[in-house]
Amino acid sequence: MPNEQPSVLIDLTPEYKQNLRYLSKRFRNIRSDVQPIIEQLQQRNFVGDAYGGLRLGIAGIGEEYIVYKIRVRNSSIQKGKSAGYRLIY
Repeated sequence: MPNEQPSVLIDLTPEYKQNLRYLSKRFRNIRSDVQPIIEQLQQRNFVGDAYGGLRLGIAGIGEEYIVYKIRVRNSSIQKGKSAGYRLIY
């Protein structure tokens, strides 16, 4: 379709992959919890709260970059989003 926007390429960092593998031993459903968010990002549906890089305290990120933070529910425990995962992109 000519009017469709191309999907976004998501490049996972080695640190993210390592942390995901470590956390998947403790929380068995982490991959299935995070996958819908990654699919939304690929469809250019940017979800979460927008911040400047300095406000979140991320070293090396200036105010010219917009950083998004989203909470993802952890389905391995029986609590709400506040006890879940935080994704920053």
